[in-house]
Amino acid sequence: MRLLSEDEYRATMEPEPVQLGPGDEPPFDFWPYFDEIPEADLQGHDFSEGLVTYAWHMPQGNRQHVLVNCERSNVFLVVVLDLNLNVVLGHYVLDIMRVQDGG
Repeated sequence: MRLLSEDEYRATMEPEPVQLGPGDEPPFDFWPYFDEIPEADLQGHDFSEGLVTYAWHMPQGNRQHVLVNCERSNVFLVVVLDLNLNVVLGHYVLDIMRVQDGG
């Protein structure tokens, strides 16, 4: 399980990601990876429901960001998928409010 740094996470992003619809299935089963993420990587948040509201396709790098919801509406566990290799590149805790505040 690879916890991505902020720089590593940002390197997987693209300027014009494509939002996937709620009915779109993930390209491969990443849940075994999700289940093995160490609790210390979750920064005290609870993502155990495994609910995904948002997913984004990064077409240039052929990656997908799957955002797993937690108990706070503005915090997600982002699981980054490499669609060329059908592997998980890593995970990152995204706090939208911290990003908007510039921190």
